[in-house]
Amino acid sequence: MKKLNGMKSVSVLLLSTLVLAACGGGTTSSTDSSKDEKKAHGEQLFKLVVQQEMPTADLSLGTNTISFSAFNNIYEGLYRLDEKSKPHAAGAAEMAKKSDDGLTYTFKLREEAKWSNGDPVVAADYVYGWQRTADPKTAAEYAYMFELVKNGAEVSDGKKGLDELGIKAINDHELEVTLEKETPYFDYLLAFPSFFPQNKKIAAEKGDAYAATSEDSVYNGPFTLTDFDGAGTDTDWSYTKNDQYWDKETVQLDKIEVNVVKEAPTALNLFQNGQADDVILSGELAKQMADDPELVIEKDARTSYLEFNQRDEKSPYHNANLRKAISYSIDRKAVVERILDDGSVASTGLVPEGMSYSPSANKDFADENKDLLNYDKEKAQKYWAAAKKELGIDTFKFDILGDDTDSTKKILEYIQGAVKETLEGVDVTVTNVPFAVRLDRGKNGDFEVLMGGWGADYADPSSFTDLFVTGGPYNRGCFSNEKYNQLVEDSGNKDASDPEKRWADMIAAEKLLIDEMGVAPVYQKAEAHMRNQKVKGVIAHGAGARYDYKWTYISE
Repeated sequence: MKKLNGMKSVSVLLLSTLVLAACGGGTTSSTDSSKDEKKAHGEQLFKLVVQQEMPTADLSLGTNTISFSAFNNIYEGLYRLDEKSKPHAAGAAEMAKKSDDGLTYTFKLREEAKWSNGDPVVAADYVYGWQRTADPKTAAEYAYMFELVKNGAEVSDGKKGLDELGIKAINDHELEVTLEKETPYFDYLLAFPSFFPQNKKIAAEKGDAYAATSEDSVYNGPFTLTDFDGAGTDTDWSYTKNDQYWDKETVQLDKIEVNVVKEAPTALNLFQNGQADDVILSGELAKQMADDPELVIEKDARTSYLEFNQRDEKSPYHNANLRKAISYSIDRKAVVERILDDGSVASTGLVPEGMSYSPSANKDFADENKDLLNYDKEKAQKYWAAAKKELGIDTFKFDILGDDTDSTKKILEYIQGAVKETLEGVDVTVTNVPFAVRLDRGKNGDFEVLMGGWGADYADPSSFTDLFVTGGPYNRGCFSNEKYNQLVEDSGNKDASDPEKRWADMIAAEKLLIDEMGVAPVYQKAEAHMRNQKVKGVIAHGAGARYDYKWTYISE
């Protein structure tokens, strides 16, 4: 499949910060280290439980929450997001100087910044990191992010050389970046892992083994990756304080021990036994712990949805009535209230609530197409009757592929039962696999229906609407609609300088996608954490890399 002509859709709206809801007294999240109450006491060891293995430790190949959260703590870009999710200078000594036309950014780098092996972090490291990710030989799924940089689309397509990408080292500590067009949210992307530097010397020395384990890279962030034995399989690793980090005096934690635990009851037991400081709950357990002061609810700018595999010309999922029949069989409120019960929100569209707002009226994008996904048994049966007639079938069987976490298993069991109960003659099976396997099978089209999702890389609707253009790298089911393509194209190009028109384009694109049920959104994710009250200063970002532990500390 071919990409749309022109550059990837680019936002011209200033980003809005996702408001994170908290329940109980779990954490603080201020980066102001001058406050008297911010004092570290006791052993500075943070024991963290996550639900999935890390699929990759390679900056260029990361595409997921687990990897990006790791990258945000072991590496550092020109900017870092603060507790209010606003960018501030990090690897850069100060905020960039911008040209009057908004196309050229000039950065002065911190001369004291070093890699964990003692090498200075220089401008050439940023040039190499960006070029490596944009290089078609790397096959980085996030290469499209560089299409907003001068010549980025042509470089990632192999039509221009890497040295033509719009980034150059003026000297060791001065960097110049040129964009295709003015992009007001570019500052936020400079805090996103895809735009972090990489050490060319180490990459060349390690070759194919680069970043395969914690010993096969060097790090410039608050922590270094340690005890990591391999992507997709290792179930425990650590982040260790980086004594070469330029701002090491701010970093209080000596070590973060990470363990993968997929079953929420097991995780809760570890927490209650003092073997874990931060775990994720789901469903009945979150409800059970609702009054506990150590419960923290963190809403994410992430939508989980079903994708229907339309890669084969003969696929039955080309039939819109079949897709609609399945989608309207799902009671999304039941999913979030009876199964998850962790603060997650029933999806009313693709774009999550509380993330982005209209240019003049300040209206939440999620309210624009509010009633697109209501549960409707009669409508589901009507669409199933139409699908049977059009496909010439009386029965249908399909499989849903999803992660093997406790919550995903329960959600898919519910969907399995709901569809079978609503649609006579339809049988549903469920396949649960490890996260890395689900990502790989999704990428390769090895599924019938896929339970996946997307978390915003930046807080703008385009982070979601861009996904489902024909040929998009994250359009796993290969939905294709020319009108949808045009609306997304217009929002990023023809109407890019008119915020109202651009907003209307994205509203229309979302409505078309849901009307056709190109994907079937199910819920907006929130996480219910049990977090030890002695753990302070955990920062959670709704959009972008999820967690930042630079300012975290233990206060006994």
